Formats: sequence, structure tokens, C-alpha cells
Amino acid sequence: MLILFEVEALYTRDKNPIISLLAIEGIRALAESLPVIVQDPSSLEARSKAQYGSWLCALCLGSVGMALHHKLCHTLGGSYNMPHAETHTIILPHALAYNAPEIPEVMEKLATVLPESNGNAVHGLNVLLTKLKVKRGLKEFGFKEQDIDDAAKRATCNPYWNPRSVEETPIRELIRRAVMGESARVDL
Repeated sequence: MLILFEVEALYTRDKNPIISLLAIEGIRALAESLPVIVQDPSSLEARSKAQYGSWLCALCLGSVGMALHHKLCHTLGGSYNMPHAETHTIILPHALAYNAPEIPEVMEKLATVLPESNGNAVHGLNVLLTKLKVKRGLKEFGFKEQDIDDAAKRATCNPYWNPRSVEETPIRELIRRAVMGESARVDL
């Protein structure tokens, strides 16, 4: 299951108010509908809402630039043959947690649309992924622990623009957490 909320549209360098509105609405629709689909795959209402949310997020993806989340996923997918959808799902909360200190207003907006966030968007995303019963560790898809250092070097050697400086040591820890399937935490 792909959880490619277009979170980066909210803080990318070329963000704009219209795309931000679309991103928040798309994220809200997906966060509300996907857990229902997991419980009842035949729910036409939930599937329609998920399609609406996916369409909005895809529109955002095609309208603005990308940042750390996509850079990490492209590095891991291209260099280590990680599956696209699963890698995006696993990396998303970790990249959001990494950037959280530099995007407090975005974190606040996300917390309002992620059910059970309790005011903490990273927590809300962790809860959502748990409800969706998705695999949370890259090692479950064949990523080897011994490749973490190399992946961190690759991801930081030519980084995309990002609201927080992309530094090898915390990126290494971010990747390690994603490999091991740990919940995202804002302490990098």
C-alpha cells in the first residue's frame, strides 16, 4: 500500500497557498479513508474518498519540487533496488521527523488532519501506519544493515533542497531507523 502523502508540497522551496490547500485536503482524505479500506476493502465510500485524496496528492506532486523524502527514496530505490511504494511509505514519517524542527507551522497543520495525532504529526503518522498494517522496515524488503553507511553517503553527496540542512550523521540514523522498522521520532 502506497502512503505517499504529498507532505513535501507543504514545505518545498516552490510551495504556494493553493497547492498547500490541496495537499492538506488530500492528506486528510487519505488519512480518513485508508484505515476504513483496511477493515472493509469493499467500502465504496472509503475507496472513493481515497481516490479523491490520491488525485489531490498526485496533483501536488506534479506541481512543486521535492525534498529529503524523495531524495532518500530515489537513493534507496535506485541504488539498493528497494520497492518504490513500500520505500516511500517507510521513509515518509522519518523524513517528516527529520524536518520537523524547521517546519513547525506545517507540523501543526498536519497534526490537525492526521487522526489520533494528539497534536503531534509524527505520532499521528506512526499511528496511521500501524492501523494500515504496513511493513515498517526496509530490511523486510532486503535492505542490508551493512549498507546503511553507504546509503547515507549517497543521499547526502548531492542533496535536493530541503528546509533543514542535510547532514550525513543524522541521515545515517534516519536510514538506520527505517531499515530496522522503528517508529519515527523527532530527535535527530
